[in-house]
Amino acid sequence: MTMHFWDAYWGLRIKECPCDVHLLEWLRARDMRDKTVYHFGSGGHHLVGIECAKDGRNNVVVPITASPQEYDDYVKLLIEHPEVSKSYLCYFGDIYTVNARLLPSFDVVTLFHLCEFRSEKNDSYGALTDLQVGVELARATKPGGFMLFYTGSFAFDAAQPKIAELVARELIEPAGTHETLEIYRRTAKAAG
Repeated sequence: MTMHFWDAYWGLRIKECPCDVHLLEWLRARDMRDKTVYHFGSGGHHLVGIECAKDGRNNVVVPITASPQEYDDYVKLLIEHPEVSKSYLCYFGDIYTVNARLLPSFDVVTLFHLCEFRSEKNDSYGALTDLQVGVELARATKPGGFMLFYTGSFAFDAAQPKIAELVARELIEPAGTHETLEIYRRTAKAAG
């Protein structure tokens, strides 16, 4: 049994996948400051972490990547720009083993790639389902915090029923849109 990881690299391809750019725009438009962001999918470009490190708003970002190549680029980024490490802490892992008890509380959680990576390979080590990932990360989101989903994901059709179930369980509620992002607010019920 080995971890199901992504043996590929995602560079910055804004026309194909603008969700990280839209997240940064949304954070700026809301003048979000001193927030803690959990980001599903750092990308090899590490754009969200780099931009938050230099925009002066004091937001910190904790992304996950399942790509060894993207994690290697994170290490290189910190070697070349150690100041980024004060606000950007990328970790390597399988999102389907996320455990809210191991995480701090977040003001913003992005689930841009929900339903994109789960397969039977994850079953061998008891990985969570996409819905369970949503529940875990709702629990890690502060009451009144935000969960964001990317409507341009190739798996968004599969993610929509999971999002609807999170709403039905009263863990999140609709809070608007921004460009390609659907935005939800975490309810008080998500605690515990």
